[in-house]
Order: sequence, then C-alpha cells, then structure tokens
Amino acid sequence: MEEILLGSPPQYTKGEIAEVSGVPLERAEQLWQAMGFAHVDSDEVIFTDADVAALRALVSLVSADVIPDELESAVARSLAQTMSRLAEWQTGLFKSLLGQSFATDVDTTTEVAAAIVPVMEKMQDYVWRRHLAATVARELDERDPGIDERVQVVGFADLVGYTRLIRDFTELELTRLIDGFESLAGGVVAQNHGRVIKTVGDEVLFVADSPQEGAEIALTLNEEIAENDLLPPLRIALARGPVLARFGDVYGSTVNIASRLTSVARPASVLIDREMAAALRGHEGYKLISVGPTKVQSFRGLRAWALKRR
Repeated sequence: MEEILLGSPPQYTKGEIAEVSGVPLERAEQLWQAMGFAHVDSDEVIFTDADVAALRALVSLVSADVIPDELESAVARSLAQTMSRLAEWQTGLFKSLLGQSFATDVDTTTEVAAAIVPVMEKMQDYVWRRHLAATVARELDERDPGIDERVQVVGFADLVGYTRLIRDFTELELTRLIDGFESLAGGVVAQNHGRVIKTVGDEVLFVADSPQEGAEIALTLNEEIAENDLLPPLRIALARGPVLARFGDVYGSTVNIASRLTSVARPASVLIDREMAAALRGHEGYKLISVGPTKVQSFRGLRAWALKRR
C-alpha cells in the first residue's frame, strides 16, 4: 500500500536523503515539519526517490530566486495544508467506497488504490492547471502583478444555529448538511464571478472584484437557501476595501469587518459596511436600509446597512 501511494518503496533515512539531495539536514527537517509531518527518528527508513526529487526542486526554486529564502517554509506549509485537506477527503472516499473492507481486507484496499490513485492524480493536475490559468489571466487583466494588496469585496456566509445542529444531528445528517451548504455556496459564488477562499465548518469566506458581484452573491445565496428545505438560513455580511492576498488566503481590516458584521447580522439578511454602501447607493437593483452604528469587537462606531433587492 505504501509503495502504491508513494510511487516507490522507502529506502532512505533523513540523514541519507539530506546527503543525496545536497541539502543540510537541519534545513531538510525544517521543511519536513513545515509540511505538517511528524518528527522522524534518525534510523527510520521512510523516504523515497520522490522525496529526493521534491527537496531538490524546492531548493532549486529558492536558488533561482523564484521563491525568496524567507518564504521557503511558508510555501511548503501552505501547499501542505491544501494537500492535507484533499488527502483527508480522498481517504474518506476510499472508506465509504470499501466499507468494512477498508480496514479488514488490505489486499482489496490496495487493489482499489492502485486503480484509482493514478486517475485522481490526473484529475488533480487538470483542476490545478485550470485554476492556475484562470488566476493568472485575472491577475494580468486587472492588476500590477507585483502588488499583493488590492481593493476587493470580502463576504462571509454563516449557517444559523449550527451549534445546535451539531448537537442534534447524526453524523450522516451533518455530513449531508455541510455538503449541501458547500455545494450551494460554491455554485452561487462561481456563477457570479466570485471565488471561495475557504470553508470552515458552518462558514464560507469568499471574495469578489466588484460591489455588484459581491451583492449578487450575497442576495442569491439567501434566495436559494430560502428555497432549500434541508438548509437553515444564513447570516451574510460584505465589506469592501484593501485586502492582502497571501498563499490563497486573504487578510486585513476589510476581512475583519466582514467577519464582525456577520456575527451581528440577522438570519436571512445581508449587512454591508460603509464602503459597500457608498458603491451601491443609487444602484437601480438594490435598496439600502441604514441600521446605524454597530457595536462589534475591535471596531468602534462601525456603521452598517441592510442590503435588499429593490
């Protein structure tokens, strides 16, 4: 099983892989831990030729100044976090497919893995290249590629009553709820030219490049949720302003404002901040209702407006 999943049999200790790669052991260990893997004893033989190739590739990118020295571990960590989630999901897929055989019949599990893993690998490569092409095209069209900060709309969509649902739902019911929510949210965001940054349990964080796109995402989400008997209502908030994009995530006060407004939004409503209100005011498709100063953590005198269709 290990050979199938890794592509070749383990044959190196960590000292040997560092020597073969031409990378100091301390640096190799630092990168290994940055990728989220546990400490390896000196005599453990767990590394393969693929590990050697990957270590050499990463170091060559740093040497060529493609990746700055100080970001080497951050790049490894960001890539690992994405792939770790993917691996968890794929393992769950194997388990649901094989049932009890997953743990009791290693031969069958190994045969299935040998057949499916190459197909998954091709699909991952295809999806990655498609997203890479779309992202690069967007960056070239809309901004100076040397700048990480840009003005964007940041939105949060939060399931109402999620804590109670966790307590009352079975594991199967909760799985269906989360899958349904992520599927619906992902579809609405994509259809309106936004991008899902991440999902965390009951919450989706998304961004859009224009106020109108952000408004359509938020309003459409509430409209489609209202027609879905299996999902509870959402609290949604939007904020517009400078956003720092880093390793697939977004940071800054704009993100914090959207998050704080979500916490005080009423079920099935959309709250927006001052910048969003200014951008949408006078638009024939929307109506803004001032809710006045809003008390939220870390922001004093934050004004908010309820966004509705006109």
